[in-house]
Amino acid sequence: MTRVVSVTKKGQATIPKDLREKFKVGDRVLVVETDEGILFKPLPRPEDEFGSLRGLFEGKTAREILEEARTQDWMKEKKMLKGVET
Repeated sequence: MTRVVSVTKKGQATIPKDLREKFKVGDRVLVVETDEGILFKPLPRPEDEFGSLRGLFEGKTAREILEEARTQDWMKEKKMLKGVET
């Protein structure tokens, strides 16, 4: 699909709505210079990235996750120290 868009004196161009929706273009894009011209790549939003991990921590608060991590670290340290003392 090829489109012609206007560019303002400030260098601003409007990405057509159907393409913004199709490629999930948000507030920011990455502009890449290629041999063929300029490539616009949508940047993921931080909340989208966090959302990809939600299934791992389902039903747990941040405090519970932190406590579990600290307990696991403490157990590893205890196990390592036990091996050193023997």
